[in-house]
Amino acid sequence: MLAETICAAVSAAGLGIAAVAAYRKRFLAAARIAAYALVPLGLVLTGVVEWVSGMVFKPTVWIGFGLLGAAWLLFMTTRAIERRGLGASEKRAKPVKASKEPKAAKGAPVRDAVEPAASAPAAPSPGPAAGRSAPVTPADDFSDIEAILKKHGI
Repeated sequence: MLAETICAAVSAAGLGIAAVAAYRKRFLAAARIAAYALVPLGLVLTGVVEWVSGMVFKPTVWIGFGLLGAAWLLFMTTRAIERRGLGASEKRAKPVKASKEPKAAKGAPVRDAVEPAASAPAAPSPGPAAGRSAPVTPADDFSDIEAILKKHGI
């Protein structure tokens, strides 16, 4: 009952403000204010306010929202743990896959490392531009990157 009275008072105040705006020749603003002012009254007349106020003041509804929140929290926690890696009990049950390349020990040199192309001497180009170095081909540009990738086993 109290919620309906408050909504009716808000609607009456809003319609009063809309009348003042219309008196000041701001008809568009007055129409917009009147539209907003009629919303609470419409909610009261349709019974939405009674339904919401009945729901808000019941402890069982709040317990239900608490249980839904706890379920959501558990769900999100388990998803986060799955993304980080499997739990300890699931790791033991999972079969171990053989890797394609043997891993080198820490500090051990990598055998398959490729020398970067920058260490290879560039051949001098004949012609008028003898002072300039030979143009770099696209294969030479990526050799450094390839060496780094191979070093890290990628």
